[in-house]
Amino acid sequence: MRVYLPCTLPALARVVTVGELGPAPLTGYAVTPALTEWYASGDTEELEYVALTEAARASLRMLAADRADGLDVAARRVVVAVDVPDGDVSVGADLEERARVRLAAAVPLTEVAAVHVDDLSAVADTEAAIAALPAADRGDDDARFVVDGAEANDLLWYATQEIPDLVG
Repeated sequence: MRVYLPCTLPALARVVTVGELGPAPLTGYAVTPALTEWYASGDTEELEYVALTEAARASLRMLAADRADGLDVAARRVVVAVDVPDGDVSVGADLEERARVRLAAAVPLTEVAAVHVDDLSAVADTEAAIAALPAADRGDDDARFVVDGAEANDLLWYATQEIPDLVG
């Protein structure tokens, strides 16, 4: 099963150093039965894009948490696409999080299929979205609009052999 794991560039650098995404459990996003049922008219590619977008939202929250902890991280959302056996994936029943899955074990770097990262031209939108998250969480419609604006920027696709260049 293809699972999209939210990440950040510093976290991706740690993955390269230790050779795996972890520690477990890991929260990711995938094409689940609940997602397929909810988005009945979509094909597999569209459903995977929904799961990727959910992971990108989670990456935005990871960036905000890192900033709250005083870390100076680049405002670029990162999503790591991994291929894992279906049996390693637990799917929840909560319809509000229809694409969310859990992985019970760390994922070796060898299972990474690709990495998706914001282009440098998206940094301003991502910065604005990070700043607007607290107000958006309180229900501010203008702040939600700013957060949603980060999603207008498609993530770029990188092959696994390009990962060292991304974190170098």
